[in-house]
Amino acid sequence: MNVRPDFSKNANMAETAPAFLSVWDMHSYYGESYIVQGISFNVHEGEILALLGRNGAGKTTTLRSIARLDNPQVQKGEIWLDHQPLHKMKSYEAAVAGLGLVPEDRRIIAGLTVEENLQLAQIAPPVGWSLERLYELFPRLGERRKQEGVTLSGGEQQMLAIARALARDIKLLLLDEPYEGLAPVIVDEIEKTLRHIKEQGMTTIIVEQNAVRALQLADRAVILDTGSIVFDGSAAEVLENESLRAEYLAI
Repeated sequence: MNVRPDFSKNANMAETAPAFLSVWDMHSYYGESYIVQGISFNVHEGEILALLGRNGAGKTTTLRSIARLDNPQVQKGEIWLDHQPLHKMKSYEAAVAGLGLVPEDRRIIAGLTVEENLQLAQIAPPVGWSLERLYELFPRLGERRKQEGVTLSGGEQQMLAIARALARDIKLLLLDEPYEGLAPVIVDEIEKTLRHIKEQGMTTIIVEQNAVRALQLADRAVILDTGSIVFDGSAAEVLENESLRAEYLAI
């Protein structure tokens, strides 16, 4: 007889080893504000995890915590990536260890062309995908390689931000709202690209307000509500469970 996992509030499946990324009992604060409240979850190598929840649930804070940015402050907990203790690292050390964050605002560098943005990411080792391989993945970037990055369309800037992360030799790709503000046809194109990246073995966490599109891409899902995990399981189960989506994902 199969025993269903416990998906009740604050339950998690962080003990489902082996894991490529393991977040254990992580507590994160912005000043006095207690945002991420003791969450634990695993991501397996080559997997796409959708990290979902309403606005203010703690999704971006979780990504920033894993990336070891100065804010928020992780005051308790452990974060392991491929047996490396990210929780003991600064953000630049986590980047060297193989973590690539594509933030919501994309952070394209003004005054640099598309190609210069990519070359800048490769100045220091470890170097990832070659420019030729990146242009094969994103033909539009190849066509606009001499154009200033900040003059690209929103969709093209998102492609550049993802390409810049892949220009480093990363083990884990963190995507914060990659579909935000983009036309459906551009979302389709980026989703196709992310599927191709997955086929290359890339492990990915995607935070996305468009939950259905993220779930269609992902293998598994973790849902946050007010800083705690309320669901950890297959993406297909969330797609099939309308009441769960209505309770925790409906705006």
